[in-house]
Amino acid sequence: MAKIIPPSELIINPDGSVFHLHLRPEQLTDRIILVGDPGRVDMVAEFFDTRDFEVSSREFHTIGGTYGGKPIMCLSHGIGPDNIDIVINELDALANVDFATREVKDKLRRLTMVRIGTSGALQPELSLGTPVIARHSVGFDGVLNYYAGRNEIADLDMEREFCEHTGWNPLWAKPYFVEADEELVDRIGRDDMVRGITISAVGFYGPQGRELRLPLANPDLNSRIESFRYKDRCITNYEMESAPLAGLGRLMGHSCMTVCSIIANRYNNNANPNYKSGVRDLVATVLERI
Repeated sequence: MAKIIPPSELIINPDGSVFHLHLRPEQLTDRIILVGDPGRVDMVAEFFDTRDFEVSSREFHTIGGTYGGKPIMCLSHGIGPDNIDIVINELDALANVDFATREVKDKLRRLTMVRIGTSGALQPELSLGTPVIARHSVGFDGVLNYYAGRNEIADLDMEREFCEHTGWNPLWAKPYFVEADEELVDRIGRDDMVRGITISAVGFYGPQGRELRLPLANPDLNSRIESFRYKDRCITNYEMESAPLAGLGRLMGHSCMTVCSIIANRYNNNANPNYKSGVRDLVATVLERI
């Protein structure tokens, strides 16, 4: 018997769209570009051959159309791992729940999602403008810890060694390490992008070791992260969304990954606020390969 999802768990708007994204099932495409900034959706859509629909709700801005003769859409998720939890669950519902009956479909649809973002590097050799793929993601957010199957898709050995090396604060959510989709990483990254281990932080300032007026609970955390090594691999960069995307995507059976343009180097203390042209070039590359 098919699972039926009640109205309290999956809210469907009166127009037949899903609650937060305001997208209807017939608008969903198999290929999806994800970006944080709602304004960046227009920039991505400038590359499309056609623009067939546009929907905006809160920070979630979507434009759907075609690229290379195939359907595609670009959706903004806003900032933070909590937003990824909303976006991925609602996209999956659009794909795999019959909105008329609320039944989970027998044949599940697999989506391909590539998040294009910006990031801060944690290693000195990562120069500004370098595209870094989150081959592995480290979730400091705790989102994946609320879902069954978390340990089956996480690298528990890397997690244990990381917690021991950093002296992980027990007041924080337990970190999780997940891999992006291997085939998608190879298709998008080829040989011109760095494959790294990316941290998804739960905030921008204190959770990423930035100290303004408030002192940090663990001021040496970033130096411990920078010195961590696991099978000759190191943590490369900070952002805020790759881990829940990779983790939830893997649990749901979708093909997901994140690639970020480095706009600041936390180790070298430099940054490039004029990064938009580099992101635009990265968008063009991803669209050609997705």
